[in-house]
Amino acid sequence: MARTQAVDFEERRLAIVEHAARLFAERGFLGASIADLAQACAISKSLIYHYYDSKEDILFDVMHSHVRTLLDAAEEISERDVSSSEKLRELTLAFVRLYAGAAARQRVLLNELQCLSKKQRGTVIGIQRRLIAIVEGLLTELRPELAARRVMKAPAAMLYFGMINWMHTWLDPDGPVKPARIAELAANLFLDGMQRARISE
Repeated sequence: MARTQAVDFEERRLAIVEHAARLFAERGFLGASIADLAQACAISKSLIYHYYDSKEDILFDVMHSHVRTLLDAAEEISERDVSSSEKLRELTLAFVRLYAGAAARQRVLLNELQCLSKKQRGTVIGIQRRLIAIVEGLLTELRPELAARRVMKAPAAMLYFGMINWMHTWLDPDGPVKPARIAELAANLFLDGMQRARISE
């Protein structure tokens, strides 16, 4: 007879993932053990394995939940009935706020992707590619020349992500400059640069 799940099963899994994100970000995936995670969660190792089959599965949930949240925000914003420039502003604000609240997850995503299984890595990379495609689409709406100069679309999108993906290394959500102001500055810099950039030969 199958074991029934506790009513707080998903809540407990989320707590494990939150602790794991901080632990993996601090020590690295290979430098942190299940025993370390159990201690951080104040539960037993056997209880960790009640919720997850392996440490790799926990790592996957750390990354997958992060990129899935980013994609959900991007897809919702891309469907709004506003201009492309406004979508990019709103997307930048959403990303900065999400990164500010998930610095550990972002650090793990950038540093530990190779520790996932091939299938898990493919899932995460697939979501990342969908995120890039959304930004490419917005940039093409802003600069229609990109449709003819397709070779420039990916570099333009990656320059955008390069501007914000590493914010977790220096952004203090409680600092004197709030994330919303930083997002506004980032969007203004990028939009102004895109309007001035020479794309066509």
